[in-house]
Amino acid sequence: MNPAQVTPVLMDSERDNEGRLVGLVFDSTPPLEAPGVNPWLVAVDSSENALRAVAHAAAQADEMNTCALHLINVQPWLSREAAEAELAHRALGATARARATLDAKGLPWRLHVAMGDSAERIIERAAQLCASGIVIGSRGLGVTEGLLFGSVTSKLMHLGGPPLSVVP
Repeated sequence: MNPAQVTPVLMDSERDNEGRLVGLVFDSTPPLEAPGVNPWLVAVDSSENALRAVAHAAAQADEMNTCALHLINVQPWLSREAAEAELAHRALGATARARATLDAKGLPWRLHVAMGDSAERIIERAAQLCASGIVIGSRGLGVTEGLLFGSVTSKLMHLGGPPLSVVP
């Protein structure tokens, strides 16, 4: 199957108490057979850093007997109307190359889409999945830039959670 032709399947949507769309879950085709077995969460956006993280996670998955690759893409908060109209489109666009990388290697995945603070949503999803680890690409910010602009990686380290693999 040509990876460019693989269409993700919407598995679930998440809504808050007021019925506002706040998250989506997509599966690859074919889907993960055992999504709860040794789950690893890979933070993905459209950057080259994220692609390196996906490549690293794919290589690690090849070496493990069983590993479920879960991708997470966090979008900024959108209005109710924008979330309904654009959340899926934005997330699928931002993760297209990462998903194609895994599809080309024959590795099934599950994509989790959330809105809000990236580090907080990543930690929350890792806890929900009982993730064995989190993989994230480093933007290469120095200490000063990280403090000024905020670093998702730095915040993940401070929030705690499963082991964190930072891919340079």
